[in-house]
Amino acid sequence: MRGYVNVPRSIYCKLCKECGSRPVIALVDDIGYIVKCSKDDRHYQTMPGLIDIEDWNRHNTIPSSSTDYNLGAMVAW
Repeated sequence: MRGYVNVPRSIYCKLCKECGSRPVIALVDDIGYIVKCSKDDRHYQTMPGLIDIEDWNRHNTIPSSSTDYNLGAMVAW
């Protein structure tokens, strides 16, 4: 047995921001389930408990602050 379950394609979840892989659902002892990166255990994992794909999506969002915005068009006349 693999020890994890693939997240169905019908459920929207973001890819890992570190490596770009799709997350999996893994059972952690008798504590509960985690959503984690399928490639590397050092990447982000949700806290053990219920399957929390919203938390996974929130932590794997790439911030848009790295983009350079042109605010010159917003100058009031």
